[in-house]
Amino acid sequence: MRAAFKVPERFDYRALGLKVGLEIHQQLNTRFKLFCNCATSIVGDESLKESPSFTRFLRVTRSELGEIDVAAAFEFQRQRVFEYITPIGASCLVELDEEPPHPLNREAIAIAIAIARAMNSMIVDEVHVMRKIVIDGSNTTGFQRTAIIALGGYIVDEEGPIGIQTIALEEDAARKISEGSNIVTYSLDRLGIPLIEISTAPDIRTPQQARRVAEKIGLMLRLTGKVKRGIGTIRQDLNLSIEGSPKIEVKGVQRLELIPKVIEEEVRRLVGLRMIQEELSRRGVTEDEIVVQRPIEITDIVTNSRSRIILEVIRGGGRAYALKLPKFSGILGVELQHNRRFGTELADYARQWAGVKGIIHSDELPAYGIDEDMAKDISKTLGVGELDAFVIIVDTPDKALRALDVVKRRCIDALKGIPKETRGANEDGTTRYLRPQPGAARMYPETDVPPTRIVDTLLREAEKFIPPSIDEKLHRLEKIYGLSRELANQLLQSEYLSIYEEVVELYGIDPRLMAAIFTSLVGELRKEGIDIGVFEDRHIHMLARAVKELGLDKDSVKIAIVTLYQNPSIDYPTYISLLSRHRVSEEEVRRVVRIKIEENIDEILKRGDKAFQYIMGRVMAELRGRVDGKIVAAIVREELLRVAKSG
Repeated sequence: MRAAFKVPERFDYRALGLKVGLEIHQQLNTRFKLFCNCATSIVGDESLKESPSFTRFLRVTRSELGEIDVAAAFEFQRQRVFEYITPIGASCLVELDEEPPHPLNREAIAIAIAIARAMNSMIVDEVHVMRKIVIDGSNTTGFQRTAIIALGGYIVDEEGPIGIQTIALEEDAARKISEGSNIVTYSLDRLGIPLIEISTAPDIRTPQQARRVAEKIGLMLRLTGKVKRGIGTIRQDLNLSIEGSPKIEVKGVQRLELIPKVIEEEVRRLVGLRMIQEELSRRGVTEDEIVVQRPIEITDIVTNSRSRIILEVIRGGGRAYALKLPKFSGILGVELQHNRRFGTELADYARQWAGVKGIIHSDELPAYGIDEDMAKDISKTLGVGELDAFVIIVDTPDKALRALDVVKRRCIDALKGIPKETRGANEDGTTRYLRPQPGAARMYPETDVPPTRIVDTLLREAEKFIPPSIDEKLHRLEKIYGLSRELANQLLQSEYLSIYEEVVELYGIDPRLMAAIFTSLVGELRKEGIDIGVFEDRHIHMLARAVKELGLDKDSVKIAIVTLYQNPSIDYPTYISLLSRHRVSEEEVRRVVRIKIEENIDEILKRGDKAFQYIMGRVMAELRGRVDGKIVAAIVREELLRVAKSG
């Protein structure tokens, strides 16, 4: 891979003028959705298969000011069809946009007010719902409903206060099930679940500070006891910039620990784009040089390639086109993020705007079945000089030509610096281009939902949801449940705090055992590839009931969790039956103990009083997780005493 230069990987973020603002979106654990009486639960795969569906095509519309939002225009040009699955009980005519929305969920407003008060925010006198144009299919209406609950406020960080700009209440989007080139399938079970959105000021200056602030906000939300937990219930969006760059939006950071990595990778990309601009300026590249370039068909040349993908597209009626990029040699190979180059940026744009699967560029050749001789033939056909580069796209003629036009426009933007755009977070912390940033034109008033006055009775309802301080909560965990300060702290930082208190009080389980399950055992299982973050509340309740009814110890609980993880649709009677069959009787335990004693009689006689731990270890190695350790210990003591008396 040829690269004109290398982008640094470490930076002085304050010297770069880094500014970061967070948008925390958290589902509220209310009884009903925000604008109807449907349940706020996600249905299983079997229910989805049995649910009816319908299709819809969303069109771009002008705002009340007569403007078309650039992000909406981008989605419209993709010409995609949307299929919506409508789970019974978790969706209704409101989600289908066939019935007007009901009044705002009062419980959700009260929770949002409580959170606003905890963040020192100024609560509005009257809540007005707005419409935010969104036509990517995630809302059947073509817009998302949102309402400001409070303004201002702050979060205390060790490096100083972080301002709160707005606290809003909005409906969550539909849940994406699958996505093809022309059709996207959503489920409407998530659409309408109340979300609280907390937007901070751009006061954050380092990646680690961003994580700390997000953790503090997340903890405060959990302390209300009224937020949902698990994968997909909370997400973080980032707004960031460095000195001289526009604000970049990064959507969908799902895990807290990923926040610093995303910021580091995005800052590196911004610095790299600035370096590319400087290098192109040094080379004397002009916009006119790029504008005059025209795609040239090279199908006859690449037909002789060894690439199965290229040949399959051509046999299916596709054609190959190439575009010369004057004085761009080595630029497309510049690594902007780990394993993502400027060429990857061009491919992202081509995919999003034209629907092609990808691009091939000269900085990465020979590769993809195109050898050095073939690359030279393409260069000769295009009139490529030593400092020039080229891009190849193989697809249907309309898609390929549109994609190359998009590539050309993105290269022109590279001369100007850093484009303002919305990006998505990848699982490895890198980011990808999603769409242009929306503007103010997408917001307008909701006419179907009347305003809600914030009256004294609503403020009083909110008081019961105001989160306690961290010290108050730690004291409760220590005093009420008998936890150590260390275990209480671990539980406080976990996402299971609320449901922990719920199941301990409901089933009368040993609170220390349950706390260990939600902290250390969860961590152990995650390392083994078992993440109980996918468990719904009903799974946690099934586990807790089994712990109580079967008297499970920590080792047995591990097996119980694995069983539930492998059988997520199981009902409780079947679950208990499976666990019971796995456990061994006291008679079997006694049989195993006696065998171990007979096998190790000489060692027992030699160790005397210390033989207990020796035999206990050998028995548990065979029975661990299948029987309570206390039962094993009692039987081992009995059998050793019998041996001692007989000897």
